[in-house]
Amino acid sequence: MGAFTGWTVEAVEFYRGLEADNSKAYWTARKADYDAFVLAPMQALLDDLAAEFGAGKVFRPYRDIRFSADKSPYKTAIGATIGESGYVQFSASGLGVGAGCHMMATDQLARFRAAIDDDRSGAALVAAVAAVEADGVAVTASEQLKRVPRGFDPEHARAELLRDKDLTAWVEWPVASWLHTAEAEARVAGALRASKPLTDWLEAHVGPTTQQRGR
Repeated sequence: MGAFTGWTVEAVEFYRGLEADNSKAYWTARKADYDAFVLAPMQALLDDLAAEFGAGKVFRPYRDIRFSADKSPYKTAIGATIGESGYVQFSASGLGVGAGCHMMATDQLARFRAAIDDDRSGAALVAAVAAVEADGVAVTASEQLKRVPRGFDPEHARAELLRDKDLTAWVEWPVASWLHTAEAEARVAGALRASKPLTDWLEAHVGPTTQQRGR
């Protein structure tokens, strides 16, 4: 373990307060608390994990409200990327860790489906998902088609996977005493290691996009 020592009770209380009063007045009055109790631990966590998983980047705390009916200006969670495919999020609800490929671009989705259709790489994905889930990390898609996409057998052995439009590993824990200690780092690292069979498969068969996001 390195500099990260957990998120304190003050960090949880900051987000509980923000959930109750998502206003500029609240944010301005407690910006120092955000910096000290929320942002600084997240940056310390990313620094500790960088050697094994790659550099991290914290997302901005401000919501994009231009196209949203909800005009509350601040996110009620802090999120950050870790390496190429990892993600960590802390809020008043607890800690979440994810890894995979979210919001695939058109070229990625085409490669994803072709690899699932192929018996060898498709079977490897089934095995990867089983390995991740055996380690207590769920594998899910945020979007799924109602039917197998056109051009593939509707009775395909891996029809469920073919319907997915993305694929990620995800685990979350509610607030507990360990969250205020360095054990939180061990849990994040453990979840990312458990997700490696999936992320390795996605790296090998899907890879990055050279296109604009979308379908």
